[in-house]
Amino acid sequence: MRHDKTFLRNKSLLKRRKKYFNSKKFNFNLIFKLIKKHFYRKKISIAGYYPNDYEVNILKFLEEASKRNFKIVLPVIQSSTNMCFKSWIFKEPLYVNKFGILEPNNLNKEIIPDLIMVPLVAFDNRLNRIGYGKGYYDRGLKKITKYKKNTIALGIAYAFQECRSVPVNKYDFKL
Repeated sequence: MRHDKTFLRNKSLLKRRKKYFNSKKFNFNLIFKLIKKHFYRKKISIAGYYPNDYEVNILKFLEEASKRNFKIVLPVIQSSTNMCFKSWIFKEPLYVNKFGILEPNNLNKEIIPDLIMVPLVAFDNRLNRIGYGKGYYDRGLKKITKYKKNTIALGIAYAFQECRSVPVNKYDFKL
């Protein structure tokens, strides 16, 4: 039986809340290996996110990437339909946006990242994803890949967030 996105989103969010504290630590060395292989030691810009609502906590990764002199950027909601990425120095103060999510100062420099770590609510083995339903990442990733063809969008989730099949439409961005 195929479920709609809202059902899968709610089911996955509930499962994530229940299993979050029992989940294993995330192995971020795999991401550094991906960076080394794909970007050939280039000092790239990495778009992360500040974890919210039991998302995979990537703060240790962002701290380590910052120590390795990678430029770190975080998403900033600019309007009801637009999101961009702004520079952020680890431990620099963040501000709460209208969704209760921490983001850098809107006056910070806008940067088009090379690697984008996308928080997922659910995903399938065909690289489809479910987010929170507002489409910010779908629109943002489509726009970014027009400017930077070699940008990598990397979904970040726990294995238990995988679904058999995620329903897709023409607006969805495949990771």
